[in-house]
Amino acid sequence: MELLAAALSAACALDQDGSAGQPGREPPAAAEESPAAATAEAPPPAHPMTADSWRNLIEHIGLLYQEYRDKSTRQEIETRRLQDSQTDPEESSPSEETPSEAEPTSTTESKAPPQISLLRNSNSRFNLWQDLPEIRSSGVLSILQPDEIKLQEAMFELVTSEASYYKSLNLLVSHFMENERLKKILHQSEAHILFSNVLDVMAVSERFLLDLEQRVEENIVISDVCDIVYQHTVNHFSVYITYVSNQTYQERAYKQLLQDKPAFREVISQLELDPKCKGLSFSSFLILPFQRITRLKLLVQNILKKVEEKSDRETTALDAHKELETVVKACNEGVRKMSRTEQMISIQKKLEFKIKSVPIISHSRWLLKQGELQQMNGPKTSRTLRTKKLFREIYLFLFNDLLVICRQIPGDKYQVFDSAPRGLLRVEELEDQGQSLANVFILRLLENADDREASYMLKASSQSEMKRWMISLAPNRRTKFVSFTSRLVDCPQIQCVHPYVAQQPDELSLELADVLNILDKTDDGWIFGERLHDQERGWFPSSMGEEILNPKIRAQNLKECFRVHKSDDSQRRKLGSRNRQ
Repeated sequence: MELLAAALSAACALDQDGSAGQPGREPPAAAEESPAAATAEAPPPAHPMTADSWRNLIEHIGLLYQEYRDKSTRQEIETRRLQDSQTDPEESSPSEETPSEAEPTSTTESKAPPQISLLRNSNSRFNLWQDLPEIRSSGVLSILQPDEIKLQEAMFELVTSEASYYKSLNLLVSHFMENERLKKILHQSEAHILFSNVLDVMAVSERFLLDLEQRVEENIVISDVCDIVYQHTVNHFSVYITYVSNQTYQERAYKQLLQDKPAFREVISQLELDPKCKGLSFSSFLILPFQRITRLKLLVQNILKKVEEKSDRETTALDAHKELETVVKACNEGVRKMSRTEQMISIQKKLEFKIKSVPIISHSRWLLKQGELQQMNGPKTSRTLRTKKLFREIYLFLFNDLLVICRQIPGDKYQVFDSAPRGLLRVEELEDQGQSLANVFILRLLENADDREASYMLKASSQSEMKRWMISLAPNRRTKFVSFTSRLVDCPQIQCVHPYVAQQPDELSLELADVLNILDKTDDGWIFGERLHDQERGWFPSSMGEEILNPKIRAQNLKECFRVHKSDDSQRRKLGSRNRQ
C-alpha cells in the first residue's frame, strides 16, 4: 500500500507538470505525501493516460460482449482447474506459509507482475492493464506488489468489459432496431415489446462508460472504480429492472413473430449473417442487459476479494456490491412475477375441489414443484399388500405456502382431495424395503383440510425425484452436506463447466464458472447445490460441473464468499437483534 501511495503521488506530481499542454483539462489535485511514501524508494516517473490513447484502446476492442463474456468465464474455469491441480491435497499443511510469513524471496521474484492470462488472443485486440504501452514504459510494474497488480487488472476488466458491452448494445440498436426493413414489418407495439427501453439502457451505459474513462485517464494506476459503480447503480441502473422485467413478454413476442411473420424471420436471418454480428444470434443481443447487470455484480465481487481489508476501497466495493445486489434481485423478481401470475391463473382453471375450496391465486404465492407420485393403495400401509396393486397415481401442486393433493381426471383437470399449509408438512425416508418399496417416503400433514393429521406413503420414479420432493416439501430438513450459512471450514464444491437452463421450478440455472456448495446428491446423477455468489439453491445434473478437489481452494472460495457477504450478515444480525427486542 505504501508503494501504491508512492506511485500515485509520483503520477499526480507528473500530471501537474505535464497537463498544462492539454487545453481544457484540469489537473487533479496532488495526493498528500504520507510519511511512508516519503521514505519509500522514489518510483520511476508515471503519468496519466492521455484521452487519445484511451479512446484508441476502446475503439479497437475487437470483442463483442457475448464473445468477451464467454472467453472471460472460460478463462476463469481454466484458472480454477489449474489452481485445483497445483497442490496435492495430501500436502496441505501449516508449513505452507503466506508470502509475508515465509522466508524472504528476491526482490525481482516478489515484484514480478502476475501472468493473468485474461482474453489473450492475438485477434481480439483486447489488452490487459499490464500490457498497455503506458504501463510498460512507466516502470510502475516494478513498484507495485503482485496483489495490487491483480487488483488493477480486476478494475481494468470492469472498465473494458463495459466498453465491449456498449459496443454490443450499439450494434443491437443501429443494426437491428433501426433497420428500415424491420421497422416496416413490425407494428409499433411489437417493436416496443421486442426492444423495450433499450435506448435508455444504452444511454445509461454510455454515461457510465464516460465516467469510467475519465477515471482511467486521471492516472495509469487506477485509484478506484467502485465509487463510480455505486453512484450509477443508485441513480441510473433502475432502467435495467424495467428492461429485464419485460423479458417474459419479449421472448414470447419474438417466438410469435418468427412463427407468424415470414418476412420478419427472413430479415432477422439476413441481419444475423452480417459480419458485424460475428455469427451471433439476434436473441443473444436481446439478453445483453440482463447478462451485464449480473456480470457487473460479479466483477465488483472480484475487486472486493482483492482490495485491502478495512480500507476505503473495501468500503466502496461493499457499498457498490450491496446496491448492485438490490438491482439484480429486483430484476429477478420482475421476471418471476410476470411468469408466476400467468402460471397461477392457469393452475386455478385446472383445479376442481372435492373438499372445501381453497383460493389459489395470491400475490404472495408461487409454484415450487408439481408432478405425479404414486400413493400406497388400500386401508392399510403394510407389506401384506404386496400381492395386490400397491400404488395408485396422485398429483401434487406444491406452492411456497401450500400443498394441494389431487387426482387427475379427464379433460386435463385435477380433483383436489386434500391440502395443508407447507409449514405443517413433515417427510421421512423409508429404508430400503426391496424393489417394490424403493424410492418411497412418508409425507405427514400435521393438519390437513379436515383439521386432522394425515399420512401418505408415496413412491417416486427415481432416487433423485424422491429427494427433490422431500427437500421441496420440507425445506428445513437437514441435507447430506452443509450449506454456505453453516460457516463450516470445508464442504464439497463444484464449478459449472456447461451452462444449464432450469427445466423445473426446483432446478437452478447455471452460468459458466459458477461455484456451488454441494448440499446433496443422488446416485442417478443429480446435485442439490447452493451457489456461492448469491446463495440461490436448486437441483442440476452433475454432468454440468466438475468437483473442486483441492481443500485449500474450497476454503479460499468460502473465505472470499464470507467476505463479500459480511455486510449482509451484519445487517441480518441487526434485524435479528431488533426482532428479539
